[in-house]
Amino acid sequence: MSKKKVLASVLVLLMAMNATGCGKKKDQTVSTDGSTSMEKVIGYLSEAYMEENSDTKVTYNPTGSGAGIKAVQEGRCDIGLSSRDLKDDETAELNAEVVAIDGIAVIVNNSNPVEDLDVAEIAKIYTGEFTNWNELGGSDSPIICIGREAASGTRDGFESVTGTADNCKYAQELTSTGDVIQTVSSNPNAIGYASLASVGDSVKTVSVDGVLPTEDTVLNGSYSIQRNFVLVTKKDKELSESAKDFYDFCMSDKAADYIRKAGAVPAKK
Repeated sequence: MSKKKVLASVLVLLMAMNATGCGKKKDQTVSTDGSTSMEKVIGYLSEAYMEENSDTKVTYNPTGSGAGIKAVQEGRCDIGLSSRDLKDDETAELNAEVVAIDGIAVIVNNSNPVEDLDVAEIAKIYTGEFTNWNELGGSDSPIICIGREAASGTRDGFESVTGTADNCKYAQELTSTGDVIQTVSSNPNAIGYASLASVGDSVKTVSVDGVLPTEDTVLNGSYSIQRNFVLVTKKDKELSESAKDFYDFCMSDKAADYIRKAGAVPAKK
């Protein structure tokens, strides 16, 4: 082969390597894992981000807050999603930043006449002191308490505020926000709790101490049953370029409108 042909072949090879090896890689994936309550928030944020960054795919694995935190610890995802703050033994190896604030709505079946409960009444319902709706102005029917599984951030937030940790008497402990809402919507005697961002018209949200959960009442603290939505990363593991870019987008002022659309309150106004 002549020197010219060899040189031409080398140039072609170098151009190909340059095209594939330089700059941001195409079709990168950012993996998120955790809280089912954050489904709408992460959905809005990831969709908005991917519209501006077509070469990056953001995935979401709805496993629950505890599982998401564990996934970060074990290096199985880029960003964990938690609807509870980190515990003391988790902060040694993990970073956490609040991306949004969520009200935990107390929900009943649409046919239930009860409109308002105070925190003490809610606690007595879940610990079994109140067992019939007629004790609270409702019909003569047994109260069926629905809640989340032990690792749920929603459950942690609810039980912390109501002071019922380890004392709740659940008829069912379900693994997702959607399951709680579906169960309450189909049982006229049920009561449950769910992320405000996820609650729709299929159930009735009762006011707590006369206050309904809204963006304003959650932000000013007048609605008492609330918790943080948290992005979790590992301290000793640097995020990839794409993961860091998505993380920064979630914490930016631009993300606030998408968080509101998802029904939560931006942590940064």
